[in-house]
Amino acid sequence: MRDTRLTVKLAVLAVAMFGFGFALVPIYDVFCDLTGFGGRTASGAQTVVEQPVAGRSVRLEFLASVDRRAPFEFSPTTGSMEVQPGRIYETAYFAKNLRDSRVVSQSVPSVAPGTAAEYLKKIECFCFTEQAFDPNESREMGVTFMVDPELPANIDTLTLSYALFALEK
Repeated sequence: MRDTRLTVKLAVLAVAMFGFGFALVPIYDVFCDLTGFGGRTASGAQTVVEQPVAGRSVRLEFLASVDRRAPFEFSPTTGSMEVQPGRIYETAYFAKNLRDSRVVSQSVPSVAPGTAAEYLKKIECFCFTEQAFDPNESREMGVTFMVDPELPANIDTLTLSYALFALEK
């Protein structure tokens, strides 16, 4: 009788741990989206109003990486730019499908330092949706953004990085 109760308790504990493991990924994603932890930025278009901060500029660097299994060339069209917080800017990333077949991609953004992620507001971005590429197609994909005027004064350089992944469809 005693062994049966212990067995049932251990089985319930194992099922609870298994369920908790499944719940961790969505909970972590929500936590990162809300706090900007891990350099994550908001996942959708944002409404912003230009309010330039006079006399302040921030260096914004652009990086790109490609999953090693993804058949793409991928790079920013410019390496960096000086931006004025509160002003809207545009830039682009170049991508080329290296396959002779159609490929769908998804880009995942991150911002460094991670504490500044909440201050980089993406208004329009290719990262909001999957991007389908025809065989050997290349294109520039735009990003419209603004650095929030509330960016802490001790941050003078931001890095916007995208990782490009091929989706299996």
